Amino acid sequence: MPTTATPRDHLYFVLPGAPAPAHANDQASVETIGSKAYGLLRLARLGLPVPPAFVLDTALCRQYFESGRRLPDDLREMLARGLARLEAATGRAFGSSRRPLLVSVRSGAPVSMPGMMETILNIGLGEKSLRGLLRSTGNPRQTRDCYRRLIRDFATVVRGAEAHPFDALIERECTKDGLAGARELDSAALGRIVTDSLELTLALTGEPFPQDPMAQLLSAVETVFRSWDSEKARHYRRLNGIDDSSGTAVTVQAMVFGNAGSESGAGVGFTRDPATGENRPYVDFLFNAQGEDVVSGRHTVHDTELLPRRLPAVAAELDRIRRVLEDEFRDMQDFEFTVENGRLQLLQTRDGKRTPWAALRIAVDMVREERISPAEALRRLDGLALDKLERLRIVQGAETVPLATAVPAGIGVAIGEIVFDSKRAVELRAEGRKAILMREDIATDDLEGLAAAEGVLTATGGRTSHAAVVARQLGRVCLVGCAALRIDAAQRSCILGQERLHEGDTVTLDGDNGRIYAGRLPIVRERPEAALAQLAGWRREQG
Repeated sequence: MPTTATPRDHLYFVLPGAPAPAHANDQASVETIGSKAYGLLRLARLGLPVPPAFVLDTALCRQYFESGRRLPDDLREMLARGLARLEAATGRAFGSSRRPLLVSVRSGAPVSMPGMMETILNIGLGEKSLRGLLRSTGNPRQTRDCYRRLIRDFATVVRGAEAHPFDALIERECTKDGLAGARELDSAALGRIVTDSLELTLALTGEPFPQDPMAQLLSAVETVFRSWDSEKARHYRRLNGIDDSSGTAVTVQAMVFGNAGSESGAGVGFTRDPATGENRPYVDFLFNAQGEDVVSGRHTVHDTELLPRRLPAVAAELDRIRRVLEDEFRDMQDFEFTVENGRLQLLQTRDGKRTPWAALRIAVDMVREERISPAEALRRLDGLALDKLERLRIVQGAETVPLATAVPAGIGVAIGEIVFDSKRAVELRAEGRKAILMREDIATDDLEGLAAAEGVLTATGGRTSHAAVVARQLGRVCLVGCAALRIDAAQRSCILGQERLHEGDTVTLDGDNGRIYAGRLPIVRERPEAALAQLAGWRREQG
């Protein structure tokens, strides 16, 4: 049993392969350690590859707010004991100048809230441990890339500085060498970015980047606690009827590095298509990247088709894991993973957010596969407006030449007026008009606009970014990674392919094939009659 807890101090462990000591107990639950950590615990029990972790439970978060946002006096001691167990499990030491242990600090509420709270990676890296990471990996590019990421995240996520000045450092180096993005920068360029980022942190926040790894960890934990009460998290809970009082757990997990080179990367997968419900893999993957590159929406995710060619063993293992997850959880899973030098590690799994259309198909299919009962299928679909469930399609033969194409991250058709910010999308909805929200990228900070818009089009991002996940859950048409989209925010206009469009112009998004059309195309409405008839039969049998 790979989990232990000491009830008095809110500290739990996920230590794959470790025997449970005599004081182990069964207090770990979704309510106590959050859905993310509880999912890790179940993965470890299945013998799947999971980096070791320890968890601060949800009660500690509640205490933090009840005490006026004051961290408990014994938190440092709790963290030290948690780190000691991770050090024993990994053979690394936190802050070491020879074999340093770096950790990620992640949120985890009892009910999944994708992208609504904070995550900070590479905690524990400073000038001392930087030398140790270089010694232990022999990879100067990876070492400097991890450091520049941590410095940026500490300034922006922990201290609240604007991200743009840090992003401008990357743009400067990429422009200088004619590179497409940060993943192409060499070690020397990343070293310059690190030096400038340290200076920028002091200039923007008034404080230097902290070199003490424990100070980093304490600040990261408090940042995750604080994010429970952020505006976007509160709005998401209101939108989904989630209790405000439960709080979030904090998972501190040994880092694995997707930015270690050509046989490394980060990805997000769904065990079924979350847009249509079809039983097929649905994976986004980036080589030489960390997880935030995939889920943030700031990067176009285009390496997925390369994965089985470059790393066939990893692709085969992902397909096996897809089946194992559904056997265990008996529902479609959304899972995150990292590949470090060809070695796969799972970072989380949770019940996947899906379109209402997919929810119906998955429930019906899983009954046919004997994974769930008809009663369970009906329970899962309770609350969906099935009488209004429909899928829009463009009338066959009515298609014109598209302005551009993008990657579909949903289904259906959305027709509306172009807007370039969430505020305008909300205004149009209040006026009874339909909006198409166009952005360079979409973050979960745009939740209000996602909920108000009829559809979303982005220049970057992938199908499994947190914002795309939320858009699907809301039933919005979502197209991402449109290379032909250029937005001119100052002029409230955009270039889409060869055409310039202005705010207020009408466009049609085809969520089935990713095409974008000028104007309003005719549509037909389709109902899932066979699946609805199956549900009606089950209801009659249930009496």
